[in-house]
Amino acid sequence: MPWLQMKLEITPRLAEQFEDLLLTAGALSVTYQDSDDQPIYEPELGTTPLWKNTALTGLFEADSNMQISQDFLRLSYQQLAHKEPFPKLCIEILEDKDWEREWMKSYKPMQFGDRLWVCPSWCDAPDPKAVNLMLDPGLAFGTGTHPTTELCLRWLDSISTKHKTVTDYGCGSGILGVAALLLGAKSVLAVDIDQQALLATNTNLERNQLPSDSLQTYLPEEAPKQQTDILVANILSGPLVALAPVLAQRVKTGGLIALSGLLSNQEQNIIDAYSPWFELSPAVELDGWIRVVGKRK
Repeated sequence: MPWLQMKLEITPRLAEQFEDLLLTAGALSVTYQDSDDQPIYEPELGTTPLWKNTALTGLFEADSNMQISQDFLRLSYQQLAHKEPFPKLCIEILEDKDWEREWMKSYKPMQFGDRLWVCPSWCDAPDPKAVNLMLDPGLAFGTGTHPTTELCLRWLDSISTKHKTVTDYGCGSGILGVAALLLGAKSVLAVDIDQQALLATNTNLERNQLPSDSLQTYLPEEAPKQQTDILVANILSGPLVALAPVLAQRVKTGGLIALSGLLSNQEQNIIDAYSPWFELSPAVELDGWIRVVGKRK
């Protein structure tokens, strides 16, 4: 069954009012989108900022009377006596689809470095002789399509992980930890604040037919404080800076660290935070994102 959607172009000041009006008018759900492709990468803690130009979309059942809903919005807005003109509005038919399958069709096998391929679990590996990571991200972050994940995967492919111990801090789908194991690592300690991420990581470990005891998952407060040969953390600048002493203590002397989830203008913050413990190499950039690598002093 198709759906109907009502989309309005609004300013952040009107967001909450129009969300309430759409729901009162019969919308089953309301979503916010950026109208101008100006992402907010790292908002201040405790804030939920909106874009300067925001698209607000209400989803309605196919048999809804959209003229009545539209008239209700216009009348309510008039009664609120706003000085701004009523926002631009359009109504569209949204065809019903199996959205999970639509996403699956666009997610294809990808190569990272010389040896490593990341393949959706529903596809055949393009090169059976390569190191093939079969992945189903589930609800957790990490498919290899984001530049920061690509930077980390290419780095893991380029170094020797043979018989090494690895910490994947902020493991998401487990893509980096599982990749390290497939590339020869002895064991992985995977940490994330999200239980769903830990579940996805264990699922992807099993999917790649790796020993269940080769990767252990933990919430941060429960993770053992053991040191490993390699640590990779693909999160965000703020948490990485705050966690610098914690992550530094998890890396053996002479061990390696890779930090990503960073915008190119955040490099100096990371250098300042980690240089007391690590000899850092120049950042590697991809599409405005960077990876910083260091060796434990």
